[in-house]
Amino acid sequence: MSSAADFSGPAKRRGLTGEPPPADDGQAAAEMPAPGRLLRADLEGQPAERPYPSGIPEATVARLPVYLRALYTLAERGVGTVASDELAAAAGVNPAKLRKDLSYLGSYGIRGVGYDVEYLVYQVSRALGLTQNWPVVIVGAGNLGRALANYGGFISRGFRISAVLDSDQSLVGRKLGSVIVRHVSELEAVVASSGVAIGVIATPAGSAQATCDRLVAAGVTSILNFAPLVLTVPEGVDVRKVDLSIELQILAFHAQRRSAERFGQVAGPAAAEA
Repeated sequence: MSSAADFSGPAKRRGLTGEPPPADDGQAAAEMPAPGRLLRADLEGQPAERPYPSGIPEATVARLPVYLRALYTLAERGVGTVASDELAAAAGVNPAKLRKDLSYLGSYGIRGVGYDVEYLVYQVSRALGLTQNWPVVIVGAGNLGRALANYGGFISRGFRISAVLDSDQSLVGRKLGSVIVRHVSELEAVVASSGVAIGVIATPAGSAQATCDRLVAAGVTSILNFAPLVLTVPEGVDVRKVDLSIELQILAFHAQRRSAERFGQVAGPAAAEA
């Protein structure tokens, strides 16, 4: 990838102004929140009211992909129905939390039987908007961009890579996955012609904000950011950040804690004997 100047374009940043549910599986309808509102704990642990489409809490939305992944695994194994306890264990959550999350979708399961796996896959996919193919543009054809473009799992999950863009002329014209790398100067034209809804930023940090500004100005309101930089976006634009170094640092913390606990267990008796 080239410098940040290569990614800044003429566009200037601007604001962007069937089937009825089964019987109850033990989750009371009274626990449902008022439509379009939710209570979300802020950093201090105090509840903060925030609107959310369809009245689904943001925390629930974050867990739905985890449930969907577990359901896909069950479906691949030929499992037709699954109890809430089993699905919760597969997803790594509390059964009561899972039942409440699924109740927002209108799915309560059948007492003593559980959930129909195929039907629940459809319900969760529909809630996440995955019953259509979302056109995606990847900006950055480096190692990460190439890996993303060559990943074949996106299309089966509701995403279609419409284009990969880069400023490096040596990469332009190469085939990645099902597309040919195009020059980043075509970003606005690609977004308009393909109806791109989601932009993926896989550029160096120095180019990320300029790339983000161009995506937003072109009309993209959902951005997945792999660059090690916090992006500034106007209201109405959603950004999800993926930072592998942060995840590794969190794992290092837990590994260090476990190591200290093991050392303490070994050193403790020895110190007591001394």
